[in-house]
Amino acid sequence: MGDVFRALADPTRRIILDELTDRNGQTLFEICARLTTKHQLGSSRQAISQHLDVLEDAGLVVTRREGRYKFHYIDTGPLEPIVERWLRRPAGGDPT
Repeated sequence: MGDVFRALADPTRRIILDELTDRNGQTLFEICARLTTKHQLGSSRQAISQHLDVLEDAGLVVTRREGRYKFHYIDTGPLEPIVERWLRRPAGGDPT
């Protein structure tokens, strides 16, 4: 769970996940273009690639290669333990 929190700690990585939620299955080039045009982020392709690596290591992004293209997809599975732990608690539980 620590990798997920570390990955989500960075605002650029959260924006990348937002973009993949909006339009899943993007290449690095597409992600960079959307970050530049929609969010005015001037990060280099290398920096975005490193962010994607962190997200992939945390299991929040999965990739699929098609020819010379690598497509990135969001995977919300690693968030389930967090949701279960803090958001789906039985009502009326002891708050302390």
